[in-house]
Amino acid sequence: MLLNSTNTAHNLFKAVLEIIYPVHCGGCDKKGDILCRDCIDSLQVVEDDSTCPVCGRWLGERAVCGECIQNKRGFREGYYGFYFENRLRDAIHAFKFRGRKDVGKHLVRLIKEKIISFSGSFDCIIPMPVTERRLKERGFNQSFIIGEEISKITGKPVYHSVLYKTRDTMDQYSLNRDERKKNIKGAFTAKNGHEIKAKKVLLVDDLFTTGYTAKEASGVLLKAGAAHALFFALARTPS
Repeated sequence: MLLNSTNTAHNLFKAVLEIIYPVHCGGCDKKGDILCRDCIDSLQVVEDDSTCPVCGRWLGERAVCGECIQNKRGFREGYYGFYFENRLRDAIHAFKFRGRKDVGKHLVRLIKEKIISFSGSFDCIIPMPVTERRLKERGFNQSFIIGEEISKITGKPVYHSVLYKTRDTMDQYSLNRDERKKNIKGAFTAKNGHEIKAKKVLLVDDLFTTGYTAKEASGVLLKAGAAHALFFALARTPS
């Protein structure tokens, strides 16, 4: 009886909150859902059977692309959620710049089955870090949110105190290829390497562009003792 009363009170409180602070779609800002059906239907999932298993580039088949053959990425394999375009771009921006953690979590849950499919490939999760200044500006690290959600799905632990960003950098998406490489060089360091010693780590980020950030961070984790690094990005730019 007490449980039913508690549930009723909770549902009533939730209903009142929704009236006062209605939920808006992170993709189109329409009132009603975290992500509306139209926005969800517009999302393009990166299909594993037609892309490069390292960088996620579309090839029409499962094969390592020429760029990944010529240039080592630092991480062994890559896993990607959606293409960074249309409503997904708006949803990621709402998550990253407008504090919509609920949107980020929802996007991860939309690809739950995909995440489960490669969950046996890693032992722990390492979120891509941000500097203290950037953390204070935004109030949270979006990669931590993604990593925690993957942890809930897979049961794998998240290590927050291993990879650190030592200096502020410009947002990679605003730079050209050469600028991105210089921008991120030497920006990471590792501490508490014993936590990842001989472990297969999954490095997690919100967006994959040229791969320089992932390569730099993966290299630091490997030097710290990781057996090998895998990479996951919630979105990648279309290629």
